[in-house]
Amino acid sequence: MRKNTVVRKIVFSGLMLAVAFLLPFLTGQIPQFGNMLLPMHLPVLICGFACGWPWGLAVGAVAPLLRSLIMIMPPMFPTAIAMAFEMAAYGAFCGLLYEKLPKKNPLIYVELIAAMVLGRVIWGGVTWALMALSGGEFSWSIFIGGAVLNAVPGIVLQIVLVPPIVMLLKKAGFIAND
Repeated sequence: MRKNTVVRKIVFSGLMLAVAFLLPFLTGQIPQFGNMLLPMHLPVLICGFACGWPWGLAVGAVAPLLRSLIMIMPPMFPTAIAMAFEMAAYGAFCGLLYEKLPKKNPLIYVELIAAMVLGRVIWGGVTWALMALSGGEFSWSIFIGGAVLNAVPGIVLQIVLVPPIVMLLKKAGFIAND
């Protein structure tokens, strides 16, 4: 293990937090697909793989809340709160699964998809709880629309971009390969 591993993880996590904060500005310029690309999710998923579950969880939990506090987007209740749980799950599950399973490139896709499914289930549960507490409504059709149908462009983008980036970070020696 390298001496500067913790420093590298702090710096990389900070970079991924900054990217999660700034990326929505770029995708927001695409009128029909901007929010559907789920730009904040990409750096959180990458952070989970690159830095491990605690760092991925932290970046995922902080990114939507920080952006909501500073930019008022996404709205804090219920969106940013539910996203914080969802994205924390993404970062944590990517890191945990990558840590526990063999470091074979095809498994990165399995780990990513598993984390995406678990994160969306957590988003649904948290959104349902928040809506129930506030007297709002959250039905199965709203869940499918929010977690799947409206997210298809972002889901595709995550599956296309995240594994090759993780593989490049492995090849560069930034991520454990054993």
